Amino acid sequence: MSEPAPAAAAPDIMGFSHERSLVVEWGHCDPAGIVFNPRFFEFFDWSTALLLEAATGVPKAAMLERFGLRGIPLVATEASFRRPARYGDLLTVRSTVVEVGRTSFVVRHEARLGEAVAVLGRERRVWAGPHPDDPAGLKALPIPADLARVLRGDAGAGPLPDSF
Repeated sequence: MSEPAPAAAAPDIMGFSHERSLVVEWGHCDPAGIVFNPRFFEFFDWSTALLLEAATGVPKAAMLERFGLRGIPLVATEASFRRPARYGDLLTVRSTVVEVGRTSFVVRHEARLGEAVAVLGRERRVWAGPHPDDPAGLKALPIPADLARVLRGDAGAGPLPDSF
């Protein structure tokens, strides 16, 4: 008897995007003069914060307060390293929301050196507030509907108005 075929993964959406550039600094590099791979996860974390700032119209600290959050923890990540970035290189990181669930969302990152892709990354983040039974804990919360529309890139949505 054969196994049933696995369910096809939902295709990525092309949701809200944000792009930024950064110059590779000496401290980003290993002794070989190339970016130490874990630094890309730092770049991606920073890029997600900037994407959310662009989507909500407020910096991260104000966003956390505005939505009653403790944070937006990273629960899964991956990267594919295609070419090295070196000290002094100009990296452009484009971050795009590719999935929005009830309490989590996925961001795809593409770090480029000119037209060449250097690193592709992906993160799943959870919209998390305080746990009602554990003051030190976190609890996944529903992403507000208006923000979910902005993150999905729905026509006519985003960034959020100040009154949200």
